[in-house]
This record gives sequence, C-alpha cells and structure tokens, in this order.
Amino acid sequence: MPRTRGRAPSGGRAGALSQEVVVGAAVALLDEHGERGLTFRLLAERLDTGPGALYWHVANKDELIALAADHVLGQALAAGPGPGGLRALATAVFDTLDRHPWAASHVTAPATLPNTLRLLDRIGTLVARTGAPAGRHFALATAIFYYVTGVSAQIIAPGLTVDAATGRDAYLAQAAEHWEGLDPAGYPFLTRAASDLRDHDDRDQFVIGLDLLLAGLDTAGDPWPRT
Repeated sequence: MPRTRGRAPSGGRAGALSQEVVVGAAVALLDEHGERGLTFRLLAERLDTGPGALYWHVANKDELIALAADHVLGQALAAGPGPGGLRALATAVFDTLDRHPWAASHVTAPATLPNTLRLLDRIGTLVARTGAPAGRHFALATAIFYYVTGVSAQIIAPGLTVDAATGRDAYLAQAAEHWEGLDPAGYPFLTRAASDLRDHDDRDQFVIGLDLLLAGLDTAGDPWPRT
C-alpha cells in the first residue's frame, strides 16, 4: 500500500516506530477488543506515542486492519510447506484465522498484500506438482485460494456478530429452532438438517468441503494429458 503523505516523526518514541511495530500492536489490540474496539488513540497509548505518529506508517484504520490481517496470515505460512501439501496448508490457514477471527474477512482476493500473495503462490506451486495441465493451474489455484479465504471468512466471521451474552451455541440453537419451524414441504432439507446446524463443528465443516475440492483436483488431471 502507498506510504502515507506527511511529515516524518522526529525524536523520542515516535521516531522508533516502524510499520511492523504498529501492525504488531494492532494485532494484539484487535485480538483483545475486536475491530470496533481498535482506535488510533488506544493504539497510540499502547505504543506510548501520539496518534499523529501512527499516520506516518499507515494511512487509516482500513489500511491498518488489512495489514494486520495479512500479518496474521503470515503466521500460517511461517512454518514452510511441510508435509501434507494443500490440505495441511489450507487447514493451517483456517486454524490461524480461527484464532484471530476479526482477520478472516480481511484476507481478500485478488491477492495484493505480501502474505496473501505468498499464500496464492504456494497454492499454485503445489497445484503445479499434481500433474494437472499447465493451462488449468491458474483456475485450480485460484479456486482453492478462494475456497480457503472465502469459506474461512463465511464460517469464522459471523461469530463476531453474535452478542457476547448469547454465545455461539445459543445463537446456533436459535437458528436451528427457526429451521425446525419451517414448512417441511417447502424446506425439506433444512428441516431435516436443523439438528446438524445446532451441533456441527466449524472446522469439520471446512475440512469436509476442502476434501471434496481436493478430491476433484486429484481426478481433474486424469482425462487430460500430463504436462
């Protein structure tokens, strides 16, 4: 992202700041207070500086949160490829975002920030090793990238909107009760699946979809000549 225009901070604690320090402190505050609770005033207090010094490193709150989310994503990539290939990489990203749920909806596509770019590149590199035709690598890699980032956001981020006094289990119980009250003739699947909604595990839900996607990748190359 472009550097904020303005005067450079001079002297004291402000002069010791860097974008990395600012973003790291923002991650800690976002984990504690959530997106709504993060303010430049609170961040400045945490860093023992003035709010004006922060604007030398980030333009606004939106940029700060985007950088913080990309920083969190880097934690999932820090260990390197390791064993397990695409499945291990995808679940590592989900688990990391699940520990920092505010970040899930800010890992966006198309990839532009450093760690988001690294994630897409790593996915593409692993796809290229499957033997799928080279002409399909972009479509396959981006489809997996969109699943990992988009579905993680869909599963994780809604939990942030649940009232703290309600909690996830109570929220799902209320939704399941609503499903159970639907007309079975009009909603045959939802009325049968109400109990599954109430008791399901979010990570299992993510992994089931991931395995379906990767199983399709395993068979995608069979009808085509390998390259």
